[in-house]
Amino acid sequence: QVLIKLSAASVSPVETYIRSGSYARLPELPFTPGNYGAGIIHAIGDEVTKHKVGDHVYTLSTLTGSYAEYTVCEEDNVFLLHSSLGFSEGANVGITYFTAYRALCHRLGAKPGETVLVHGASGGVGTAAVQIARAYGMHVIGTAGSSKGEELVRQAGAHHVFNHRELNYTQGILEATDGQGPDVILEMLANVNLAKDLDLVSNGGRIGVIGSRGSIEINPRLTMAKECSIVGVMLLKVNKDELKEMSAAMHAGMEAGWLRPSDCPGKPCTNQ
Repeated sequence: QVLIKLSAASVSPVETYIRSGSYARLPELPFTPGNYGAGIIHAIGDEVTKHKVGDHVYTLSTLTGSYAEYTVCEEDNVFLLHSSLGFSEGANVGITYFTAYRALCHRLGAKPGETVLVHGASGGVGTAAVQIARAYGMHVIGTAGSSKGEELVRQAGAHHVFNHRELNYTQGILEATDGQGPDVILEMLANVNLAKDLDLVSNGGRIGVIGSRGSIEINPRLTMAKECSIVGVMLLKVNKDELKEMSAAMHAGMEAGWLRPSDCPGKPCTNQ
């Protein structure tokens, strides 16, 4: 195990649901939330071989929570932070980029030259997905719900950006794909958009559900007519070999400069 002195921690949507008491599985109290952070290794266990004291690292999971000054992690869930990124940026790598990579490369098998729609691209996972897809040679379409969000998606590297609050934005997506529809769709809010995704996706296309806050009625015949697929994405299902692949891909992205976490405003973690 590894003891890390944290300099920054990020907040995932699941953690907000836990704090509000609305999550399906609530932890026993007392409880320290958080899995994603970045800092400096303070101490290591006798059997740790991948890290050393003083390493700048980020986490994908913790044993004791990341809303704290120090956290304990299994060494397989700790990764070297490239010198090009600060701690606040590093704290945002785990949940966002690993989830986006899991969706694009593991679950959906996206390939260079394919068209990818990131439906809800202005959030953390969305901008990460845009950056990865662009870096891996895909044609990227992103949506956002505000002018500020649209600009974030453009800066992340999307070739086309649409506002999903506009009435006929799906027609614009079809026109951008010459009427064929995207080969791959990453869906952040399936309970709102999944029926639209089925209308949009290309023949033989794939839809990855990354987020959903409820149920939705769809027509399964659309999957038959297009021979398209709908798959779920859950980062917790990753195995050790996949995790090793993902961390290597993220480090390569840091070195190449295309992995650029959004500049999120930070707040001090002080006792209230």
